[in-house]
Amino acid sequence: MVSDKPLRILHCFRSPVGGIFRHVRDLAEEHAKAGHQVGIICDSNTGGAYEDALFESIMPHLALGLTRLPMRRSLGISDIAIAVKTFREVKSLQPDVLHGHGAKGGAYVRLAGSQLRVSQSRVARFYSPHGGSLHYDQKTLRGQAYFAIERLLERWTDRLIFVSDYERRTYEEKIGKPRAEWRLIHNGLRAHEFEPVENVSDAVDFLYIGMMRDLKGPDVFIEAMRRAEQLAGKPLRGVMVGDGEDKPRYQARLDALGMGDRVTMRDAMPAREAFALARTVVVPSRAESMPYIVLEAVAAGKPVISTQVGGIPEILGPDFAGFVPPGDAESLAGAMAKTINNTDWLPSAMPEMDSFRSHFSALTMAERMSAVYQECQIGTVS
Repeated sequence: MVSDKPLRILHCFRSPVGGIFRHVRDLAEEHAKAGHQVGIICDSNTGGAYEDALFESIMPHLALGLTRLPMRRSLGISDIAIAVKTFREVKSLQPDVLHGHGAKGGAYVRLAGSQLRVSQSRVARFYSPHGGSLHYDQKTLRGQAYFAIERLLERWTDRLIFVSDYERRTYEEKIGKPRAEWRLIHNGLRAHEFEPVENVSDAVDFLYIGMMRDLKGPDVFIEAMRRAEQLAGKPLRGVMVGDGEDKPRYQARLDALGMGDRVTMRDAMPAREAFALARTVVVPSRAESMPYIVLEAVAAGKPVISTQVGGIPEILGPDFAGFVPPGDAESLAGAMAKTINNTDWLPSAMPEMDSFRSHFSALTMAERMSAVYQECQIGTVS
């Protein structure tokens, strides 16, 4: 039988933006409420004022504190020094559970945890890919190198936690059938996030919200907006919400197309505030794992047009009518124009809310995670 003793849980990830950060915040809050002690280690160079505010809001739940170290996205010589600093921090906090998220966080905690196990610690080592290195192409040398590292680190992993079945299948395809035990635990939302979001009085037609990088498709959104205007036969308005180093490039493209007055750029903000700005949410990602933004949009009652990538079909259903191919601005434009000319089409295609709410709950997610933590922590050996 699994114990319910309080645990010392330490999460490590690189980038405190987007879905990974959201996932960790939700787990930290729910687990702290359940009596566990939680801490975070993450990058110090990523994020801005919005992320700082999110850290401020989560601090009351972080009994083990917040540690920020400079972690680069790509592999480099600096990783050695950061790995040493991470180990020292982990050792001082004496966690029962180390949970790494994404490739870089997963590597740090498994190396640190394995070193602690040498000295008789019973720390349990968890890893959630969240896409991470799984986004790389198997045909590239970089991809092959990352997958080889993932396979090596697997021998120092007590549990793999996948947030979507797509992520599990991709892991098996690119890295191999997991040798470590694994669990599938879908992301979930808090109760208040299932309240409908009302549009502001001057709401625009379409919203893009997410990281400003090509992987998430803001470039496709821009091109599709221009083409959708042609198909709809009238000017359309949009808003793009998010931060990232490529943001000036997207603004320059909007200006070059003469669309800067109809498609505005906004800094990152809470998703529900952004949802109120537009009637339809567009998710043009080229790759995803289990994106919170789709969960949040559905829970808020917003119609969604999305690419059929990653775990998104596990949220919207495999036959969702609002799917478009990734990287295809023409198809996306066609769906956007259809929502303008037929306002009932997309809302009627969205998932049934009661079933959706029962499956994607943050409390359920945290309880399932806690049960696996307890199970694994009890079973660890030095």
